[in-house]
Amino acid sequence: MPVSQETPQEQILRVVQDLPADSTFDQILHELAFRRMVDRGLVDANAGRTVSNEEALRRIESWEP
Repeated sequence: MPVSQETPQEQILRVVQDLPADSTFDQILHELAFRRMVDRGLVDANAGRTVSNEEALRRIESWEP
């Protein structure tokens, strides 16, 4: 199932219009990046590209020096 039928331009406009009028440029960019990451995560999850919590913790622990 597609996350959205909107074009990328429509998605960006909707996100920006939903933010407070006094949002800073950095806040807008942060929100756009966050929404993109969430959308990509949902696509991955719907496609079965996930790992268990235990596997995620194992991978994170391997990052530590």
